[in-house]
Amino acid sequence: MRPRAPLEALIFDVDGTLAETEELHRRAFNAAFRAWGLPWSWSRERYRALLAVTGGKERLLHFLETDRPAAAERGRTLVAEIHAEKTARYHALLAAEGGALRPGVRRLLGEARAAGLRLAVATTTTPANVEALIRIAFGRPATALFEVVAAGDAVARKKPDPEVYRLALGRLGLPAGACLAFEDSANGLKAALGAGLATVVTPGLYTDGQDFVGASLVAPSLEAVGLGELEALVPAQAVVGLA
Repeated sequence: MRPRAPLEALIFDVDGTLAETEELHRRAFNAAFRAWGLPWSWSRERYRALLAVTGGKERLLHFLETDRPAAAERGRTLVAEIHAEKTARYHALLAAEGGALRPGVRRLLGEARAAGLRLAVATTTTPANVEALIRIAFGRPATALFEVVAAGDAVARKKPDPEVYRLALGRLGLPAGACLAFEDSANGLKAALGAGLATVVTPGLYTDGQDFVGASLVAPSLEAVGLGELEALVPAQAVVGLA
């Protein structure tokens, strides 16, 4: 029987995983559109479909090309500015409404730290968005809680590409077999699996019903998930015998 390697680190996605923030992002996009005088509005149904494209600027470009092709050429030149407006609106919404963590997240992070596990983030969002959420939810900088913050601006290819998870693993200096990933979406799951990570999925408001085949655990939330259960998810390691 192969022994299990000790669990050494937990790597978390942010939006939809640590906190149910996607609705705030949708509202922030719509507020930015209004601020720019653009006659666009993303319904919840449309935003659910748009979330198949990871990254805010990438999502906006995709929307222009598929929904507003006549405005796409001019729109491409404004994407960065519209997205900057959206980010400011998102931070304002976070500050006004708070960054409510999903059930079980705060407890699990506390238990993991107490047990000596290392914590990291692997996300397609920006470092500024990570910082805003963590400061509001925990009252301290992201780096005071997470040893590694690997964000979307540090990689060329976003999820479902595994690059951001490989970046996080590299910064941790750990093999994938010593870590667990936490995600809420099919794209995130594909990214984590592509990096060789066993993955826990807690579907969110916009990702319920997606295909999570390959996940080590799918749960409504982390509320009833403990460290003992997580340690059992770490893949068994081959034993190298002595000649």
